[in-house]
Amino acid sequence: MVSSEYERRIAARFATFDQDGNGWIDREDFSGAAKALLAEFGAAARSDKGQALYAGAEAFWQGMAGMADRDGDQRITRTEFVTGAVKRLRDNPDRFAEIARPFLHAALQLVADPDGTAAVDDTVRVLRALGVGEDLARTVAAGLDADGDGRVTEQEIVPAFARYFTVPE
Repeated sequence: MVSSEYERRIAARFATFDQDGNGWIDREDFSGAAKALLAEFGAAARSDKGQALYAGAEAFWQGMAGMADRDGDQRITRTEFVTGAVKRLRDNPDRFAEIARPFLHAALQLVADPDGTAAVDDTVRVLRALGVGEDLARTVAAGLDADGDGRVTEQEIVPAFARYFTVPE
């Protein structure tokens, strides 16, 4: 059985996805996140990176909806999110992170150097564009740099995404 404390931690993550603050998660929240990132980094929506980011956002939305939208109304309520996320995390935390991989990959490519890594400072900018406060963004970005080389890789980001839902703020 999943503890109520665990469910409270996951419920607190709901706001991360509800980008427009309307009380539910929907496709527009994911496309809004892509739009915010493109604006932050001055990339055009019709560019290859812009198209990849929107495609990643759509894939992320589809995965999230498939996991949590129990009534099929194309909106995920807080209750649906908690129920779906708790079940998925209990079953397989790594699989939960995999639904985000296309978006995370595209976001990383938006800011990455030719070697496919992003500077920690650029990672902070990504998080800020997604609505994370400055101090928390800096803490999270530093934590993503698991090997301490000042760079963030996809191999560091995807597992960290799953951990985000299982540890306290």
